[in-house]
Amino acid sequence: MGETRVLRADVPEAAELEAQGWNVTARSFGAQLDADRVDRQRLQALVDRTADIGVTGPLGPDDVDAVLRLDALTADHYPGGIATQHEPLDRGAATPTPARRAFGTVTPDGELVAMTFVDTDGPHAETHFTVVHPALRGRGLGQAVKAASVLALVTSGTTRFRTGGSADNSAIAAANAALGYVRDEEWVTLEARRR
Repeated sequence: MGETRVLRADVPEAAELEAQGWNVTARSFGAQLDADRVDRQRLQALVDRTADIGVTGPLGPDDVDAVLRLDALTADHYPGGIATQHEPLDRGAATPTPARRAFGTVTPDGELVAMTFVDTDGPHAETHFTVVHPALRGRGLGQAVKAASVLALVTSGTTRFRTGGSADNSAIAAANAALGYVRDEEWVTLEARRR
């Protein structure tokens, strides 16, 4: 594999590299939601509509084994390139902390079927990743766990939410739009041609 660069799509260097023959191998995006634009009723409705599948809410230290199981099941399911790849979690990374909050949906039989991890820094939060069990995709669980995270964090004083992902991931794009996120960044992964 040749040299790889990840750049904002709108910077001159990206166009220059393309003109020099570098190939765009992946596209990704960033999006923002400000607290004053959070529609709490809409987000609560997104959580409530998945109640027939399970209970959605915060995850804690007792959920680490379930987090690791779902992460192992889905580790290879993240589309895109190096800008959006997911590193498998170890026990430390799978343990929620005050600065790394986690939210999930747990079925009546105790299986974790969706989760999102959010890194917080004062009044700002950024989604680290969101994933849904393959057998339950397309049922709103990604939206539900992301909505639960925004509702909990805005209540505790978060004012700005950031998220992103692969431009090839239509499910996460739809989830972000449903929550009210606005895309404000586009990124390209460029790879030099082999000589």
